[in-house]
Amino acid sequence: MRKTMIAALGAATMLFAFPAAAQDFPVKGGDYWTVGEITIDDGHFGDYADHLAGLYRKSMDFQKSKGWIKASYILSNVNKRAGEPDLYLVTIADRPTTPAEDEARANATNAYLQSSARQGAAESGVRAKYRHLGSSMLLQEMTYRK
Repeated sequence: MRKTMIAALGAATMLFAFPAAAQDFPVKGGDYWTVGEITIDDGHFGDYADHLAGLYRKSMDFQKSKGWIKASYILSNVNKRAGEPDLYLVTIADRPTTPAEDEARANATNAYLQSSARQGAAESGVRAKYRHLGSSMLLQEMTYRK
């Protein structure tokens, strides 16, 4: 029994014998990127572009001014293949939010836009006639330590 305990203690000690730098990965987690896929029916790009340049941009600018997001991008899928979206909407933040933060931010954004959750849902429903939401991803940027 005593030999088993000494062997286990020796093995545990060896786990921590490497220098601290050798135990660190050369990359670490950075900002969080939310990427949403958008597909637009033929002939309606202008309609959706109007939305992006209007209400969507106003909302993104407000969120940036509050420090809730660091940046936002609209990326066009130039060499689109069958089944792929037309656009990717990207927002970058330093961390995911809690449900309570989500609710508070939605309320503040709606107040700024002079809107409501119900009104926003109705407007989204109108856009859904020609704009289709695909999947959404949450990615974390990896940055080099040195």
